[in-house]
Amino acid sequence: MIISKTPFRMSLFGGGTDYPDWYRINGGSVIGAAIDKYCYISVRYLPPFFEHKHRIVWSNIELINEVDEIRHPAVRAILNKMNIEQGMEIIYNADLPARSGLGSSSSFSVGLLNALNVLRGRIYSKDELAKEAIHIEQDVIKEAVGSQDQIWASYGGLNRIDFHRNGHFQVSPLNLSIENETSLASSLMLFFTGFSRSAPLIAQKKIDNFKKKNTELRAIQQMCHEAVKILQNKKNPIADLGALINEAWHLKRKLADGVTTPAIDEIYAAGCEAGALGGKLLGAGGGGFIVFIVRPEDQSKVRERLKELIHVSFQFDRGGSKIIVSEPEGNAPYL
Repeated sequence: MIISKTPFRMSLFGGGTDYPDWYRINGGSVIGAAIDKYCYISVRYLPPFFEHKHRIVWSNIELINEVDEIRHPAVRAILNKMNIEQGMEIIYNADLPARSGLGSSSSFSVGLLNALNVLRGRIYSKDELAKEAIHIEQDVIKEAVGSQDQIWASYGGLNRIDFHRNGHFQVSPLNLSIENETSLASSLMLFFTGFSRSAPLIAQKKIDNFKKKNTELRAIQQMCHEAVKILQNKKNPIADLGALINEAWHLKRKLADGVTTPAIDEIYAAGCEAGALGGKLLGAGGGGFIVFIVRPEDQSKVRERLKELIHVSFQFDRGGSKIIVSEPEGNAPYL
């Protein structure tokens, strides 16, 4: 049995410019971090003693005989791409709910690729994991997803990612001072709004609007450069960073209908009235998790004002997708 552990992510600046429809023409940049909330995927060859050949456990339990019968699109695509013919058992667990804006679908793809490759005796590099997950999601499944989530899941860390017109990407750790990194980590507050949504549907609306929203997207991209300057050059960056993320959120909500809702706007306004300097909805929009930048001395007031929401404490993840159990010897394919 092989078990992979893959982090979710928090995107802070530049979201929207990581879609290939944008960056293959204009380039793109994002800033964010992987966090210490994970999905866990266990894989093993399933013994041939059941009526079914494959057992796939996620929010559904699939007991099927052919890979093409699998309903989970990433599992079906990855097993087909890897030409896996043996019976498989694949089980998914996670620290946080799916469809929540933390890149859970890409963490699933990266974690499954990582585990299956180790099961078959191969170790992928972080670069290979990210590129293969991007290929599976964008080219095989043809989902309307960007390219940052797969990279956070593979690499981990607190990074800037630049996307080039030729399709390549560059991952650059931010390398902040200890004081500024501590200040950033201690000023981020993560809340679950209670609403889940289908990210690809909202993302497709954004993609369809790219030509109409050129000004907004260029401004969002420029904010990545400003955020790096603030984090690396300001001694106490939180006030400036809060103002910048607030400005970015108001730009992002213009990208497409569905990015926000009246209920989300009420949550955002309540957080800011209680002392948050700014924030944003994570992921494509419409629901999921919301993050605020709040001075530590004001956090109790924000937590009290948003007490009906689930507050999630977290730290940054440094390692990206890892294999935490590797016992392949007793799991050779049944012949």
